[in-house]
Amino acid sequence: MTDPIEGPSRRALLLTGSAWATVLALAQLASAPERALAQDAPPPTEPFAAKDVLKLAEDLAAKDFARPALDVPEPFNALKQEQYRDIRFRNEQALWQSERIGVEVHLLPRGWIYETPVEIRVVEDGQARRLQADSRMFTFGETISAAPEAAPYAFSGFRLAGPLSRADRVDEFAVFQGASYFRAVGLGQTYGLSARGLAVNTAQPAGEEFPIFRAFWIEKPRTAGAEVVVHALLDSPSVTGAYRFTIAQGETTVMLVDTVLYPRRSLKHVGFAPLTSMFLKGRAQSRINGDLRPAVYNSEGLAILNGRGERIWRPLTNPRTLQTSAFIDKNPRGFGLMQRDRDFATFDDLAARFERRPSLWVEPRGSWGDGYVELIEIPSEEEIHDNIVAYWTPANSLEPGKPYPLSYRLHWGSNGPLPTPGARVVRTVVGPMRKENWVRFMIDFAGPALAQLTELPALDLSVSAGTVHAPAIQPHPGIGGVRVSFNFATEGADVSEMRLALKRGDATLSETWLYRWTA
Repeated sequence: MTDPIEGPSRRALLLTGSAWATVLALAQLASAPERALAQDAPPPTEPFAAKDVLKLAEDLAAKDFARPALDVPEPFNALKQEQYRDIRFRNEQALWQSERIGVEVHLLPRGWIYETPVEIRVVEDGQARRLQADSRMFTFGETISAAPEAAPYAFSGFRLAGPLSRADRVDEFAVFQGASYFRAVGLGQTYGLSARGLAVNTAQPAGEEFPIFRAFWIEKPRTAGAEVVVHALLDSPSVTGAYRFTIAQGETTVMLVDTVLYPRRSLKHVGFAPLTSMFLKGRAQSRINGDLRPAVYNSEGLAILNGRGERIWRPLTNPRTLQTSAFIDKNPRGFGLMQRDRDFATFDDLAARFERRPSLWVEPRGSWGDGYVELIEIPSEEEIHDNIVAYWTPANSLEPGKPYPLSYRLHWGSNGPLPTPGARVVRTVVGPMRKENWVRFMIDFAGPALAQLTELPALDLSVSAGTVHAPAIQPHPGIGGVRVSFNFATEGADVSEMRLALKRGDATLSETWLYRWTA
């Protein structure tokens, strides 16, 4: 099973508990968690329907936000990272393990940065049963000297596992843990970037707000190999939400996300379908010294298929100062943080295996209206931090007193679900020249439109500042495509927005390469 602790410090600092039928029950359970978690009697079941989570979210939005706390004895009240790693779920306790229905549920303990509990219920035949955390579910290593009865008292999330690679092996394919973060993988992949339920005030002067999933309801599949349905209750000072995840594991793991948001206050800067990743260094930008690896990143670039049908590729960077970019659109067809390079030599890292990290593509369902895809690039000196965020921001703010439904699919796999019909960017290489304030660019394109070239396409290249010198295009037999190269004189500019596409006459053959150069 994959270790859930790998990952950035921006993940998973906010978790909390929730209740079952009413907001009053939420407060009661938060004030008396020891009673709720008692093992004196088998946990009761209650009727469950998806509309119950909608009602919970709507009722909760009418109340002030309150994060429940849980008092626990030492050492569980202040676990260090190595102590938390020493608490391990007993695999034989996995839900549905003996039933061979194609999925198992493994529970994750509360502790370390996952300080507040989250409630988890299992739904079967329309009845919900609350899971109870105690020492019978977990083992404790040597770093925890005293493990009292019923420790560690609560959950922080869960993993989903199943026969992803072969029928006689159980592979983890999704995990929900930390604030509203969750991750998934496709066949042969390792965890990389994350998704979130919602982004609020990301990179804004007032500070970011991290909504949390307070509670989960996991439906038991009725037949072997069926999709897994997970319901979640989201909460934060500004907004609540009812979420339904329909998860299908496979070569590409697909999640259908249906949600209804209930703002507590006006949300002027909100991010739908937020994605969070890491980019430290690579061929497109490498300002980090002292690292022998040629590239270190979970995601290589931002891909967009906008409402006009234009395909955009924006290589990611690790800037010296915070950078935000807005790609204005109407009814986007998709966007995602992609890992296109699958060559081990690109990264040369035997442990991290970045070439196996998934791409994540967001496929909107229905009309999302006017807005923009926002990309945020945060300076980072270490790979332990997630410094890349992308999401859709609606043009109009979300106002209290009105529900906001939203639906989209998430595709976790090697590539996006929509193949590029023309040509796409395979590689971007950027580096300094011997001349001061000059930079060299090389961009490789490949795809069906370039597979059998009779003549080289024309270049549509522009920059917002500085000047381009010696632009050239030549065949690239190694990839069955072409290489575009040019020299860039900065001319004292601090920032230059670059745009490149391949054309034949008035027709665009390739996706549009966008790049923000910064001094």
